[in-house]
Amino acid sequence: MHLLSKALLFIALMQLAIAAAAQQAAPQRQDPEAIRKVVEHFLKVQSTGLPGQVSISANALDPRSNLIACAAPEAFMPPGSRVWGRTTVGVRCTVPVSWTVYIPATVKVVADYLTTSAPLAQGQVIGPQHLTRARGDLTHLPAGILTDPSQALGRTLAMSLPAGTPLRNDALRAQAAVQQGQTVRLQTVGTGFRISAEAKALNNAGEGQVVQARTSNGQIVSGVARIGGVVEVTY
Repeated sequence: MHLLSKALLFIALMQLAIAAAAQQAAPQRQDPEAIRKVVEHFLKVQSTGLPGQVSISANALDPRSNLIACAAPEAFMPPGSRVWGRTTVGVRCTVPVSWTVYIPATVKVVADYLTTSAPLAQGQVIGPQHLTRARGDLTHLPAGILTDPSQALGRTLAMSLPAGTPLRNDALRAQAAVQQGQTVRLQTVGTGFRISAEAKALNNAGEGQVVQARTSNGQIVSGVARIGGVVEVTY
């Protein structure tokens, strides 16, 4: 009986040793929390420079994925994804094995943005009295939302807008520096000389845009429109 007990104890110890050896030999599994941290750090770097207060949250890797632990997981943006709102970040591994997973994430950007303080008509020039501020998550608003008054002041509305409308870049256009039919002053400046003449603008043009004008003798010239009805001509 004593010998039988010793034999059973020996067998049990051997089984424990075999199980421990097998556990040590098995490759370690990827920690889901580590992947989530990689994604959030990547989005934090990519979102640097966005206006307002940025908050980031990433989903955890599905623990059922049972991936082999990666020595240096690398995050990347898949084609078509953006660092804004609900997005997806890829994480790939090359050492010791190759695998790729895609993690859903959310980037919120809470900041002040511009809205109209009153109903505004198409063609109206934006002044300080026409603007007010609101605060919210920019990722829930249309693209091109303006966040600074300097982006809107002096520009004209391309469409009529009711009060409280968030201002978008595509709703505004630069104020015309030259208008069709306007009498403009052509200016040509060179080394030691300046030539100036009057002409009629043949098209509308904003600051820095190309405009054509007809001189009094019928010649058509092209130049760069400047505020104040000036056209800079270079020969």
